[in-house]
Amino acid sequence: MESKKKPNPIDVHVGSRLRLRRNMLGMSQERLGESLGITFQQIQKYEKGTNRIGASRLQAISGILEVPVSFFFEGAPGQENAAPSGFGEEQQASYGDDFLSSAEGIQLQRAFVRIGDPKIRRRILDLVKALSAETDEGSPS
Repeated sequence: MESKKKPNPIDVHVGSRLRLRRNMLGMSQERLGESLGITFQQIQKYEKGTNRIGASRLQAISGILEVPVSFFFEGAPGQENAAPSGFGEEQQASYGDDFLSSAEGIQLQRAFVRIGDPKIRRRILDLVKALSAETDEGSPS
């Protein structure tokens, strides 16, 4: 008989989105826990998906992290039929989440949002797209 129950994939996904947004804001688990009146260990359990986040707690977290509750469910497993696209965004979203959770992704996001001039942000985006296209063209097929 198996004594440990595996976390529900939705709970794991919601927890990973919680961790992603918390890291994007540069907020510690301890600070988030203090804002909610719980321990950082509880935040760790939420982020791993081992403990479920109740509706009222998720609402409070969304307010603290300044995102709508729906943010935590974007790209969730089993949501393929919710917004059919046919263009493979599911796979790209997973890669995007992995990148944004990385140290480089977090640093890039933090630096980018500090750029106040929208024209400069647009030029940086155009530069990244151009560099990406060069990389694609230079790769053997």
